[in-house]
Amino acid sequence: MTTNIVEISLQRTYFCIMSKTGKKKYYVVWRGIKPGIYNSWNECKNQVEGFEGAQYKSFTDEDEAKRSFDGSYWEITQLKGKKNLQELTTKEKPILNSISVDAACSGNPGTLEFRGVFTDTETELFRRGPYEMGTVNIGEFLAIILALAWLKKHKLNYPIYSDSKTAIAWVRNKRVNTKLERTAKNVEIFQALDNGVAWLKKNPVTVKILKWETKIWGEIPADYGRK
Repeated sequence: MTTNIVEISLQRTYFCIMSKTGKKKYYVVWRGIKPGIYNSWNECKNQVEGFEGAQYKSFTDEDEAKRSFDGSYWEITQLKGKKNLQELTTKEKPILNSISVDAACSGNPGTLEFRGVFTDTETELFRRGPYEMGTVNIGEFLAIILALAWLKKHKLNYPIYSDSKTAIAWVRNKRVNTKLERTAKNVEIFQALDNGVAWLKKNPVTVKILKWETKIWGEIPADYGRK
């Protein structure tokens, strides 16, 4: 029941990013049911959802998407600061059987998005936003809560990676310490934060929440690639 409270609050204002920004997106699928270039997220999702080891990425430029499709998934993502985690030595690499979360915010505060993916394949588990007047740390915190709720629902014990020390501390302390003011624009965000804290207080955290080591591993697999 508590999982549903968090989900309902976070999903209430969810809609496609393109409808908010007006920007056309192109989705390249290197590995999926049918590799190719797709003009909508729903088309892309049909090719990668449930496909083990799916490899895909969105682009705002059609020519860039075409050039990227002709290349290697790893070549493209490494250009964005990511590394091929499979090629790291056992001692160096993170726990691949895990969930990674990340947030993107246009401004501080600004328009907020956040998502979670399987670390080893970058298959997307959830994506939320855009929300008005949020911060990266808030997005990271809410993403961790969603990942925890997903793991609890599916009775799994995967560790969770985040590159936000602040968000990890908020989860550990079961308390959000943000300077962001509540306004009419961010009512949904603060409702989600309140529900997230309430969820933590009712549900013991039994999985590891770990800091992503960007200097060693490159950008976290959930990264939006907008740096």
